[in-house]
Amino acid sequence: MAMTAELIFKIVPRTEWEASSGDYHGSAHDRADGFLHFSTATQLPETLRRYYAGQDDLILVAADAQALGAVLKWEYSSSRGENFPHLYAPLSRGTMKWARPLRRNPDGSFILPPDTSG
Repeated sequence: MAMTAELIFKIVPRTEWEASSGDYHGSAHDRADGFLHFSTATQLPETLRRYYAGQDDLILVAADAQALGAVLKWEYSSSRGENFPHLYAPLSRGTMKWARPLRRNPDGSFILPPDTSG
Protein backbone atom coordinates (compact mmCIF):
# COMPACT_ATOMS: atom_id res chain seq x y z
CA MET A 1 0.00 0.00 0.00
CA ALA A 2 1.00 3.63 -0.30
CA MET A 3 3.39 5.08 2.20
CA THR A 4 3.76 8.76 2.98
CA ALA A 5 5.92 10.64 0.47
CA GLU A 6 5.88 7.64 -1.84
CA LEU A 7 6.40 8.46 -5.48
CA ILE A 8 4.27 6.79 -8.12
CA PHE A 9 5.02 6.92 -11.82
CA LYS A 10 3.20 7.54 -15.09
CA ILE A 11 4.78 6.58 -18.41
CA VAL A 12 3.82 8.97 -21.23
CA PRO A 13 4.94 9.19 -24.88
CA ARG A 14 6.90 12.43 -25.33
CA THR A 15 4.63 13.78 -28.08
CA GLU A 16 1.56 13.28 -25.87
CA TRP A 17 3.32 14.86 -22.89
CA GLU A 18 4.41 17.89 -24.91
CA ALA A 19 0.89 18.29 -26.36
CA SER A 20 -0.65 18.52 -22.88
CA SER A 21 -0.86 21.89 -21.24
CA GLY A 22 -1.55 22.28 -17.55
CA ASP A 23 -2.96 19.14 -15.98
CA TYR A 24 -2.41 15.77 -17.68
CA HIS A 25 -5.68 14.03 -18.58
CA GLY A 26 -4.24 10.68 -19.59
CA SER A 27 -3.82 8.59 -22.70
CA ALA A 28 -6.68 7.25 -24.81
CA HIS A 29 -6.28 3.97 -22.88
CA ASP A 30 -6.52 5.83 -19.54
CA ARG A 31 -9.61 7.73 -20.64
CA ALA A 32 -11.27 4.51 -21.88
CA ASP A 33 -10.60 2.85 -18.50
CA GLY A 34 -11.79 5.92 -16.55
CA PHE A 35 -8.54 6.42 -14.63
CA LEU A 36 -4.82 7.12 -15.12
CA HIS A 37 -2.63 4.04 -14.78
CA PHE A 38 0.39 4.46 -12.50
CA SER A 39 3.10 2.12 -11.20
CA THR A 40 5.21 2.07 -8.07
CA ALA A 41 9.00 2.04 -8.37
CA THR A 42 9.07 -1.75 -7.96
CA GLN A 43 6.34 -2.21 -10.59
CA LEU A 44 7.99 0.02 -13.22
CA PRO A 45 10.39 -2.50 -14.82
CA GLU A 46 7.63 -5.04 -15.52
CA THR A 47 5.17 -2.35 -16.69
CA LEU A 48 7.77 -1.08 -19.14
CA ARG A 49 8.57 -4.60 -20.34
CA ARG A 50 4.90 -5.57 -20.83
CA TYR A 51 3.41 -2.42 -22.30
CA TYR A 52 6.22 -0.26 -23.69
CA ALA A 53 8.80 -2.73 -25.04
CA GLY A 54 8.67 -1.48 -28.62
CA GLN A 55 8.27 2.20 -27.82
CA ASP A 56 10.86 4.94 -27.67
CA ASP A 57 10.77 8.60 -26.75
CA LEU A 58 8.95 8.07 -23.46
CA ILE A 59 8.70 10.41 -20.47
CA LEU A 60 8.57 9.15 -16.88
CA VAL A 61 6.49 11.40 -14.64
CA ALA A 62 6.81 11.15 -10.85
CA ALA A 63 3.94 12.19 -8.58
CA ASP A 64 3.55 12.29 -4.81
CA ALA A 65 0.98 9.59 -3.95
CA GLN A 66 -0.06 11.29 -0.71
CA ALA A 67 -0.63 14.66 -2.40
CA LEU A 68 -3.10 13.04 -4.83
CA GLY A 69 -5.50 12.36 -1.97
CA ALA A 70 -8.77 10.43 -2.21
CA VAL A 71 -8.84 10.34 -6.03
CA LEU A 72 -5.91 7.88 -5.92
CA LYS A 73 -7.12 4.31 -5.45
CA TRP A 74 -4.99 1.19 -4.96
CA GLU A 75 -6.67 -1.55 -6.96
CA TYR A 76 -5.87 -5.18 -7.51
CA SER A 77 -4.73 -6.35 -10.94
CA SER A 78 -5.39 -10.06 -11.41
CA SER A 79 -3.02 -10.19 -14.38
CA ARG A 80 -0.15 -8.97 -12.20
CA GLY A 81 -1.33 -10.24 -8.80
CA GLU A 82 -0.76 -6.95 -6.96
CA ASN A 83 -2.30 -3.56 -6.20
CA PHE A 84 -1.66 -0.70 -8.59
CA PRO A 85 -2.22 3.04 -8.12
CA HIS A 86 -5.06 4.38 -10.28
CA LEU A 87 -5.84 8.08 -10.40
CA TYR A 88 -9.51 8.95 -10.91
CA ALA A 89 -8.82 12.57 -11.88
CA PRO A 90 -6.41 14.49 -14.09
CA LEU A 91 -2.83 14.62 -12.85
CA SER A 92 -2.35 18.18 -11.66
CA ARG A 93 0.95 19.92 -12.26
CA GLY A 94 1.08 20.72 -8.54
CA THR A 95 1.38 17.04 -7.56
CA MET A 96 4.06 16.23 -10.15
CA LYS A 97 7.58 16.05 -8.74
CA TRP A 98 9.44 15.72 -12.04
CA ALA A 99 9.22 14.50 -15.63
CA ARG A 100 12.27 12.94 -17.28
CA PRO A 101 13.01 11.14 -20.53
CA LEU A 102 13.42 7.36 -20.27
CA ARG A 103 16.64 6.12 -21.81
CA ARG A 104 17.66 2.62 -22.87
CA ASN A 105 20.69 0.41 -22.35
CA PRO A 106 22.43 -1.00 -25.45
CA ASP A 107 20.45 -4.24 -24.91
CA GLY A 108 17.19 -2.28 -25.22
CA SER A 109 16.20 -2.40 -21.54
CA PHE A 110 15.03 0.83 -19.94
CA ILE A 111 17.28 2.82 -17.60
CA LEU A 112 15.27 4.16 -14.69
CA PRO A 113 16.33 7.44 -13.09
CA PRO A 114 18.20 6.87 -9.80
CA ASP A 115 15.57 8.77 -7.81
CA THR A 116 12.57 6.57 -8.63
CA SER A 117 12.09 5.81 -4.95
CA GLY A 118 10.36 8.09 -2.43
